[in-house]
Amino acid sequence: MNIIARVKEILLAPKPTWSVIETEEATAATLYKQYIMILAAIPPVAGFIGMSIFGISGFGVSLRVPVMTGLVQMILGYVMALGMVYVVALIADALAPRFGGQKNPMNALKLVAYSSTAAMVGGIFGLIPALGVLSLVASLYSLYLLYLGVPTLMKVPQEKTLTYTAVVVVCAMVVGFIVGAILGSFRGDPMAGMGAPTGQISIDTPKGTVNVDVAKVEAWSKRMEEAGKKLEQAQQSGDAAAIEQASKEVAALLQGGQVPGMPKQ
Repeated sequence: MNIIARVKEILLAPKPTWSVIETEEATAATLYKQYIMILAAIPPVAGFIGMSIFGISGFGVSLRVPVMTGLVQMILGYVMALGMVYVVALIADALAPRFGGQKNPMNALKLVAYSSTAAMVGGIFGLIPALGVLSLVASLYSLYLLYLGVPTLMKVPQEKTLTYTAVVVVCAMVVGFIVGAILGSFRGDPMAGMGAPTGQISIDTPKGTVNVDVAKVEAWSKRMEEAGKKLEQAQQSGDAAAIEQASKEVAALLQGGQVPGMPKQ
């Protein structure tokens, strides 16, 4: 695999590239070795250089993460990023039949890995902490890539693609929050305080215990799914008023970027 060519293809011409990806024979091992393990290294390495080598300066104040602390965070961040791709792929595969799609573990891994390209490449902006917002923009483009790849790889009907994507994204957010909390607690036992994901997840961090209310997160995801369905129906009908109203409902659920049940950032 020519990794540079594939990155260009998925970023610049995603629709035809997803069709090519679907027909490619691959294994989890080769996909990790030839693509995921390379690109997933960009954010943690860039973040280490940006925060531990360059640091942040302004208004007479300089902030720099200690080198050893940065190194540990970089290594843990890289390992957990590799694991997160696999976990989110399992979730995407398990959810597909519920939205009229087909289970296919390899396609699910392809979907998550290649749609994450923009976010992983965008991690390069971590070299300059002040440009961190551009990494966020790149992550948003990854969500669009995920949306485009769902019908082709998971065979989810077009009318259910948006809601399926939204649910997968919410699940990925929960996994990402847990990973972030673990990274923040590396000075102790990384898994300390993590309870079973039943009604609530408790995680110990250097700043205290944080809690994730799984029930509230699930309720929010269902509301997002319903809002997504309304928006899809409105778009299909061409009713401008209905589209506007449905868009407002989606925007209200996303207001402030905060998911109910999860600690405020």
